[in-house]
Amino acid sequence: MGPALSRRAFLLASGMTTTGVALEIALSSTPAASSAVTPSTTTPMTTVHTVAGPHGTGGYRRLSDGPGWRRVTRTELAEAKKGRAERRTALACFVQFTDLHITDVQNPQRYEFLRAGDMGSWRPQEALTAVGAVSLIEQVNALRYGPATRAPIGFVMTTGDNTDNNSRIELEWFLTAMTGGRFTPNTGDPGAYEGVQNSGLGLYWQPDSGMRDIDKRVGFPRLDGFLEAAIREVSSPGLAIPWYSTIGNHDQLFGGAYSAAGGFFADLATGSRKLYALPASEAGAVYRALRRGDPTGAHFRAAWKRYRGKARTVTADERRAPLSPHAYIAAHLDPAYTGSGPVGHGYTRDNLDSGRLDYSFRIADGVVGISLDTTDRGGDYRGSVGTRQLAWLERTLKTHADDTALIFSHHPSWAMTNLAPNPARPHEKRHGGQELLAALRKHGNVAAWINGHSHLNKIVPHGGFWEISTASHVDYPQLARVVELADNHDGTLSLFTTLVESAAPHRTDFTDLSQNGLAALYRELSFNSPGMRSGLAGLPGDRNTELLLKKH
Repeated sequence: MGPALSRRAFLLASGMTTTGVALEIALSSTPAASSAVTPSTTTPMTTVHTVAGPHGTGGYRRLSDGPGWRRVTRTELAEAKKGRAERRTALACFVQFTDLHITDVQNPQRYEFLRAGDMGSWRPQEALTAVGAVSLIEQVNALRYGPATRAPIGFVMTTGDNTDNNSRIELEWFLTAMTGGRFTPNTGDPGAYEGVQNSGLGLYWQPDSGMRDIDKRVGFPRLDGFLEAAIREVSSPGLAIPWYSTIGNHDQLFGGAYSAAGGFFADLATGSRKLYALPASEAGAVYRALRRGDPTGAHFRAAWKRYRGKARTVTADERRAPLSPHAYIAAHLDPAYTGSGPVGHGYTRDNLDSGRLDYSFRIADGVVGISLDTTDRGGDYRGSVGTRQLAWLERTLKTHADDTALIFSHHPSWAMTNLAPNPARPHEKRHGGQELLAALRKHGNVAAWINGHSHLNKIVPHGGFWEISTASHVDYPQLARVVELADNHDGTLSLFTTLVESAAPHRTDFTDLSQNGLAALYRELSFNSPGMRSGLAGLPGDRNTELLLKKH
């Protein structure tokens, strides 16, 4: 029997606090004092109202409307004082996107073959990342107002892993989706799919085939026409509000884990040979090496070379070339991708000249945002920051000592354990999550550190501020998070967090291979994806919340 459950843990796990139910009633009926405008249309449902949930039994389960997640009030950092709902003023309202993982599933540099050693290393839904991202954009455009304070949503911040393979074409797709336009999520042969899903290998779901592959054995359907639909042109309305960009390890490193050492991965990505399978023992060894830390991909490269004779010929495509930090910033600054703004989406000419991916920006009067690059260019999926970055962060927080500060990064504190030197600055010390937490605690104006990477909803108090980590949009439950900051005018602030799903319907129709139908299927496939971790939705206290903290 495990240790006794504390009262706080019980309340978080059950979704109840002493004020949670009463507060939810107040939130649904009382607008914030600063929000005089009432939306003219019905606000779309959030996860407070309903969440896609499974029904039926068996290996493959269908989704439909499920019960919502109530709002939980958390008071570890400050008392929840009575009457605050009537007093409060909204200070800021925005949406966090994280881990969209818009993926070129035909890229030869991808390591789907690790699935032979770990089932979660490849996802049956990956070919639909583009339509899933566009559906999320459509939902935010429809939402318009914060569900708690009713303040207009001011912007969207992405917290990294916007793409999957650090490739030029994936970044083009991401930027087009965010700013609006049409794009075709296909590379290589313009008229055919050349990936693992029509390979005839039972290791992967073969949707257009009657083959009894490993996924069909647990109930995955046969869907004739799926692959043709998956590489069809996608149309995105683009975000109707400004958006900012934070970089993640998959945006900057090969496969999110390997550095550019030797040019092997660049040549592989743009070349014409793709390895579809490895023996289970070999795949397991490469996977274990990656998890321990294999920054140059030595185990990956060795395995590929041993089995290169089994690689298949595919159509080479230079658009899969990797991006340097300079090219990544330049793409954001391209006027073609300005959309609703701002120009550069946080990155400026100074970032372009220096190659640094850290910046600050004004969120609202009295509120500043700071975007921090936590990816080590030397490799490894885990994060850290350099001494120069840490000094810049501290200077920026001192400069904005009178502002409430919100920190954005890709990695959460618990995933910042990679202290390997940055090849561009080999003598500079790297600093992990605990050191970054210590630095942030020294500044009383920090209200929240908002991040992703772990594909998990998790909210942790740290002295005077909250760390808010949000689940991905590639793994179920496929969420974004609305964050609202409000002054309660009683010496406290409230941070409201509300999770939202994409605009796609919860119920799927296997005969509907339209863009909207595919977006619904994207969610359902992710729920059923074999090998995926359970519990990524987190506890109730990690989902829809009111987080109290003292006003600095």
